[in-house]
Amino acid sequence: MDHASFVDAARIALDLASTTEVKAGWFEESSCAGMTVGGLAHHLVQQAGNTVRLLELEPVAEPAIPLLEHYARAAWVEAAPDDEVNVSVREGADAAAAAGPDDVIAHGTAALERLPALLREHHHRIPDQVRIPWQGWSLSTGDFLVTRAMEIVVHADDLASSVGLDTPEFPDDVVADVLALLSGVAVRRHGQAAVVRALSRPQRAPESVSAF
Repeated sequence: MDHASFVDAARIALDLASTTEVKAGWFEESSCAGMTVGGLAHHLVQQAGNTVRLLELEPVAEPAIPLLEHYARAAWVEAAPDDEVNVSVREGADAAAAAGPDDVIAHGTAALERLPALLREHHHRIPDQVRIPWQGWSLSTGDFLVTRAMEIVVHADDLASSVGLDTPEFPDDVVADVLALLSGVAVRRHGQAAVVRALSRPQRAPESVSAF
């Protein structure tokens, strides 16, 4: 993924989280049941924050796993909304958002300011990969950025719908990478025919081919 496009996507997410509408609805429930608007905004903005935090870690000399293998291994992918792995994410985000929008936006702004230089520095590291400590494995830097971009694009739609705003447009290459990822995960879960039909033959399409 192009680094500049990823930074642009993170900036769009921060701009959305900074809107008057999001701040006004901060403590109300969002489109993600069980999660406040503020918690969702924090989760969205924190994708840049997590990227900065992990890029600042020393690289680990271990083989990076493929992008789709990351989602095959991750417990949350097929977990139900009320399973502990998902409940803990919602509760953690709501707790972090309790400080209010100004605090969340300030931390997001600081991360965004640090991000371009970190990406430039990290590009010259060997190995050019990122370890994900909460998972226990590494991805190439490019694949890791795709995972964060997916979170940004999906949750920007959630946040915008929570407060009645239009979903923001993201750079074309970011959307292409995110759609390729979502399609790949969906094919793994539902099979090739189901996804092809959902995209081209609605009369034979299954009820859902959701990636998650």
